Amino acid sequence: MRILYDGGCPLCLREVRLLRARDQQRHGDQPVLAFIDIDAAGYDPSAHAGITYRDAMGTIHGISGDGELLSGVEVFRRAYGLVGLGWIYAPTRWPLVQPLVESLYRLWARWRLRLTGRPGLEELCRNRCAVSSVAEPALGGVRTTAAAEPPPAAPRA
Repeated sequence: MRILYDGGCPLCLREVRLLRARDQQRHGDQPVLAFIDIDAAGYDPSAHAGITYRDAMGTIHGISGDGELLSGVEVFRRAYGLVGLGWIYAPTRWPLVQPLVESLYRLWARWRLRLTGRPGLEELCRNRCAVSSVAEPALGGVRTTAAAEPPPAAPRA
């Protein structure tokens, strides 16, 4: 699974380090997670299911090994499950907990730049964002890429 993360976000980097270390510990030289830094100058949306910088900065995205496009809390559920820590996010599927967790994540995503002392999205996008966005906001955190070209080879998921 490919995870698109913001390499300029200190909390995002912390989570990536945790997941990468756990993936290495569990899967050795055959990791199941690949991390794509959307804040890197060379980030190319066309190589990642058309997820633009603006969309990726708005909410976390992931692309499963079979091309399924994920967003929001579902990315964390799948990633943690793949590295043997699925029990951490398991309660987020419970009917009474899921809507609360999804709402809290959307709130966090909206405020994370400000909370981490970074410029707002409009300032970050000034020279990086395309006029329009290819990816539409996900409902329920899962989208598919039926019309998109298959993603490049990714680690086994």
